[in-house]
Amino acid sequence: MAKRKKLGLIQSRGLGDVVIALPIARYYHDQGWDVYWPICEEFIPNFKDTVPWVRWVPVTTDHGPFFYDVPMQRLRNLGCDEIICLYQALTGHNFHDEKYFQYTKFDQYKYIQAGVPFLNKWQLADCITRNPDREQALYDRVITNPNYVVLHLEGSDARAEFDTTSVPADWQQVEIQPHTDCIFDWLKIIEGAQSVVMIDSVYANIVDQMALGEDRYFIQRSHIGLTPVQGQHWNWIA
Repeated sequence: MAKRKKLGLIQSRGLGDVVIALPIARYYHDQGWDVYWPICEEFIPNFKDTVPWVRWVPVTTDHGPFFYDVPMQRLRNLGCDEIICLYQALTGHNFHDEKYFQYTKFDQYKYIQAGVPFLNKWQLADCITRNPDREQALYDRVITNPNYVVLHLEGSDARAEFDTTSVPADWQQVEIQPHTDCIFDWLKIIEGAQSVVMIDSVYANIVDQMALGEDRYFIQRSHIGLTPVQGQHWNWIA
């Protein structure tokens, strides 16, 4: 039996970026690669059971080396046959010198860099193993009304203002909070919502990549180059 090759991915930070790039890892895994992926140690609980086919490598979040230098060294120590860096920009590195940097969104850049069809981004559902028991437990804890809207208003570096008076008075307003250590535990709640209102962040990525819900409202927070390409219809809130 031929020995499986080892692929290393460098994208240690950005929970939303990791989710965006999961189909890249799956593409290589399905072609017979073992995928090694160093990420911030605090992210590990989100993925260790949900995406068990990736060899997750925890790295300590620090003031800089955890972005690139530590992951690169770990992947070399693990004997990776190929290492792909998915960052489109990073202080001290010249990733932005790539000829396509000025012409693509940051998520497109990752797929071009990895040589993976961009349409694979919307195959996230095929990348994860859901846990119905955990999803149901969170649903039972949080949902008290069959009619509800899911709000996610706080990203990693911004909180959005949203006028909740537009929500019907008899609906429950459910704001995603850290009730659990796995982001995917919220899937059942999101799927059952009448509407979702989300700032540009990891949950908006999940909703878009898995085509969850039908009545979606998007709150932008970054300029065009750092706003991901959306595959579903969203109503944008100014």
